[in-house]
Amino acid sequence: SGDQLYRMNYQEVIKMHIASGAEVTVSAIPVQRKDAGHLGILKVDEQERIIDFFEKPKEEKVLDSLSLPASAFDRRGISAKGRTLLASMGIYIFNLEVLNDVLKETNKSDFGKDIIPEIIKKRRVYAYFFDGYWEDIGTIKSFYEANLNLASLTPNFDLFEEKAPIYTNPLFLPGSVINACKITQSIISDGCIINDAEIHNSVVGIRSIIGKNTLIQNSIIMGADYYESESNIRMNRYKKIPDIGIGNNSRITGAIVDKNVHIGENVKIENANKVEHIIADNYMIHDHIVIIPKGSIIPSNTAI
Repeated sequence: SGDQLYRMNYQEVIKMHIASGAEVTVSAIPVQRKDAGHLGILKVDEQERIIDFFEKPKEEKVLDSLSLPASAFDRRGISAKGRTLLASMGIYIFNLEVLNDVLKETNKSDFGKDIIPEIIKKRRVYAYFFDGYWEDIGTIKSFYEANLNLASLTPNFDLFEEKAPIYTNPLFLPGSVINACKITQSIISDGCIINDAEIHNSVVGIRSIIGKNTLIQNSIIMGADYYESESNIRMNRYKKIPDIGIGNNSRITGAIVDKNVHIGENVKIENANKVEHIIADNYMIHDHIVIIPKGSIIPSNTAI
């Protein structure tokens, strides 16, 4: 579940797995019909045993056959709220011997698409109903929206939950240096240097360097993997390219800027013409979101 954002107490899942006598447990979340087309949908019986699985179903007849009554959710203390389908979260618990057998019996590696649909025919596979925050961030749009929501005043996913803290790899970076800036509803990561800039409704990643009189709004700036050395900067001058970071007097709106990007001065990045999809040499637009790929070079005075 590497492209998902959620917080789950696995002890509760294991407890249910043991109590039900399951050989495999699939964590599942209630969803509406409109969301079924990009998810794996489970069909369960009254004991919550999984009896069928459909990958990204779209046909109305199939969706009808998979729909659950509100009572199926009520039994778990979950309010249906118009949700009638149960989607796999891609989180599984296997009995060890079952997992060993399954891996010996197949050369396929996609659990959701290949393995789970096959083993429900011959193993005791149950669903664990989950009703907390869960977001599949495997698409550009969902990744963008979920990240910006983290910076809101009332985020759907709370990074500061005292009882369930978020852990990450230690980076041993200094605190960010922020000088004469106006920043609202944003997350600023460690090790940034931001000077006389405006940042609104954005997420700024580690080691980001943002120049004077630059405006960033509704954007994700992924930051950098390293600080450039003096020799790196001399080489940039020789190649006549900007340093890693965002130069002075630039404007970035509605964008995802990947790591180690060189953006010059007086650069404007926005989708002013509301283009839905395009692929260019050093950028792309997907679902109206401008994406600057990792390591790209955007010269000064560029308009995107």
